[in-house]
Amino acid sequence: MATRQNSSNGKQKSPRIQVVLPEELCERLSELAERESRTVSNMAKVLIQEGIKNHELKESSASKELKIKTNKTQNFINSLEKQKTQRLKGIPKRLKFKRN
Repeated sequence: MATRQNSSNGKQKSPRIQVVLPEELCERLSELAERESRTVSNMAKVLIQEGIKNHELKESSASKELKIKTNKTQNFINSLEKQKTQRLKGIPKRLKFKRN
């Protein structure tokens, strides 16, 4: 849970989180921040924002794919159910699916 602190004038500061990073990751973050002339904290904020945006895009595209697959399956089922039933004359030698 993000914690909020109060400034000296009593106004609440932005929410803060505390993260423990491995040494190697911390060095890479520092290098990125230096290249973009940012503070390490601000660089971490930017990277978190980008990561969340990418994660949400992946989730939304995955749910769209699932809806498309569900629609295709439902359309196939509906087309099979619309076909007229025929009385079989003996054991069928081969199943035939009528395509539109």
